[in-house]
Amino acid sequence: MMSTMHATPTDSLDVATFANPVQQRRFATAMKRIAADRAAGNPVRVFISAAPRTMNGPKWDSWLTQITEALPDGVEILHYRNVFNERPYDWRSIVEDLDGLIIVGKQKRPGSRVYLLGPIARLELRSLIARKPVLLYGHNLGLVPVIDCKSQVLAPEEAPRLKLIAPKRWKTDSETLSAALKALDPNAALEEEEAQPLPHLAHPFTAPPQ
Repeated sequence: MMSTMHATPTDSLDVATFANPVQQRRFATAMKRIAADRAAGNPVRVFISAAPRTMNGPKWDSWLTQITEALPDGVEILHYRNVFNERPYDWRSIVEDLDGLIIVGKQKRPGSRVYLLGPIARLELRSLIARKPVLLYGHNLGLVPVIDCKSQVLAPEEAPRLKLIAPKRWKTDSETLSAALKALDPNAALEEEEAQPLPHLAHPFTAPPQ
């Protein structure tokens, strides 16, 4: 799925999103369903995926603060150090208890909108992308839903990496980001609305039929 998402050769960085309007609407609807289905008082756990080299870098504490401040109040922040510091890394042991994922990729160069994810981060992303809010942390952009990014799988085949490109005209007031943050809000107000058929959570991330 990820190898074909938004991979048309005519794509340009000079857009507000790489998702088409149908994908955006389906994503927003799916996020609203997550918020509406959450029982009052249930905790919201978000895992911040960052490589050890990133977490050991001088900017990590600042980035962690920025990410925390961008999320709704009351979100429980998890990452390698407070989950796997004293036990072996085992993603399967925690993934079903997560409500969202934030990827901190390696920026291609200062100021770039291109971020590189290693094999582990790519697998973490793939495990949640069709079910929960998954966002990229752009060092100069803030949080960007991955659905709005362009993706490309990179070699080697036995341990593929992933390249995510944030749109050049990305704006933080986007409908997709608002919907994703609402889905991660432990105190989101549940709006009364007429029940209507909702797409399966896998569909927001696939192109509509031609």
